[in-house]
Amino acid sequence: MDRNIPTNQKLLTIVRDRNTIFFHGEVKAISSINDKGPFDILPQHANFISIIKKYVVLRIQEKQEKRIEFESGILKVRDNNVEIYLGILQR
Repeated sequence: MDRNIPTNQKLLTIVRDRNTIFFHGEVKAISSINDKGPFDILPQHANFISIIKKYVVLRIQEKQEKRIEFESGILKVRDNNVEIYLGILQR
C-alpha cells in the first residue's frame, strides 16, 4: 500500500511517569521495543497500544533525538497523539 505521508506531519507526544514529564512536544517518529521486537511509530500510524520495555527514542528533528531508558511502560497511539507512561510495573 502506497501511503504518501507529508514530511511536515508530526506526532504530539508526552512521556511521563507518576511524578515527572520527561518530554512533551512534537516528534517526527518514535522507536521502541516490545515482546515482538523493535518497532517504529510514524505520523498517521494506526491506533495502537503496547507494553514497551528498555527504551524509547524520540526523533525530534532530522538529526536530533532523545533516548529515554526505563524498565517498562505503556505506549498508546491515537490520531497522531502518543502517550507513553513509564514505570508501570514499579510499586
